[in-house]
Order: sequence, then structure tokens, then C-alpha cells
Amino acid sequence: MEAEPERISRTYLFVVRFFIPVVRWWGRMRVDGVEAMPASGAVLLVGNHDSLWDPIAIGLAGSKRRQIRALAKASLWRIKPLAPILDRMGQVPIERGAGDAGALDSAVAALRGGACIGVFPEGTISRGTELRPRSGVGRLAQQVPEARIVCVATAGTVDIFKFPKRPRIEIEFFDPASGQPQPDEDPGDLSARLLAEIRAKAPIAKAGRKP
Repeated sequence: MEAEPERISRTYLFVVRFFIPVVRWWGRMRVDGVEAMPASGAVLLVGNHDSLWDPIAIGLAGSKRRQIRALAKASLWRIKPLAPILDRMGQVPIERGAGDAGALDSAVAALRGGACIGVFPEGTISRGTELRPRSGVGRLAQQVPEARIVCVATAGTVDIFKFPKRPRIEIEFFDPASGQPQPDEDPGDLSARLLAEIRAKAPIAKAGRKP
């Protein structure tokens, strides 16, 4: 029997829908393949990261399907008005570049509980350069082998404030063509092959520049 879909918190829905005028209307957002993301059960959502707007756009695109719990930089929790909102949205703080085992443990626990965890293997915004994929995605997949890997390619978010030209935001959810993780696959190799598939659909972009 299929598990009941995870209940999406009101705070999460309020926050992602608050940005509908900017992302969906101004950004002319188009979403493809959202049905690739299971409505229930453990999901590891892997995407590219070129803009601060990526988590909002992805969250809005998938909000009819799942609540996406992102691994977000811990410094955001130091902004006092923002911290309780992030907690109610189910986001997971992580110290970037510090090998934060505690954050990975929290993500593993959430995955085992049937959550959808969103991860950017590049670790931070690309800023127009190619970044080495980090192994965190692979380690999560290794520790929770029952989690379904879904990729998401995001394009156009770097142009949201490129007035007067309107952006065209495109979000595509898809199953990795190279397959789900293999039992003996190296975590770093898994992160690299998933990112390669995503970047084939959404080349690196920087605000004000063509990919």
C-alpha cells in the first residue's frame, strides 16, 4: 500500500505562494515533469544552483506535489525573524564547507521518515563558473538506499531582476537517465553523474550573461 502523502505545512505553502507574482507571473515560469516526483515516500531531489531564487522557484514548482526540505546555509538561521520561518518550513541548516555531519544526520532522519530532501550538489551558487560536485548527495543516497533520486533542472532564475526584460523560468523534474544509485557506487561519482545530467539541460548561467 502506498504511504500517505506528507502533509505540507501552512508556513511552507504561504512562503512559496507569496512569491507567485515574481516567479510565476513576472518570471513566466513553466514546469515540466513534476509527476516524476513521487507524492509520498523518501525522495532526494537534486538540482543545479545559479541563483538565490532557485529554492523558491523549485519549491513553488513542486508545491502541488511535495514539501521540499532544503539543506540551507546555517547563517540564515542567524537572522532572527527568519529562523522560525525556516524551522516551520522544515529546512535543514548546514555549515557550508565544514563537513557538517549533524546536518547530514538530520537529513538522513528526515529521509527515513519519508520526507523530500532538496540538495544542490554544487554546494553554493555557481556564479558563472563550473564547481566541483560535492559528495553529500551520494552519502545521503548511500545511507538511505530506499530514497528515490529525482533531478530538477532550473533555468532563467538569474534573469528575474533583469529589467525591463522579463525572464523565462523553466523548471524540469526528471528521473536520471543514467539510473538510480548502485549499491557499490562511489558517493562522489554519483553526485558527478547526476550534476552532469542536470547541467546538460540547464547550462551554467550568471546574472546578466548568456550561458
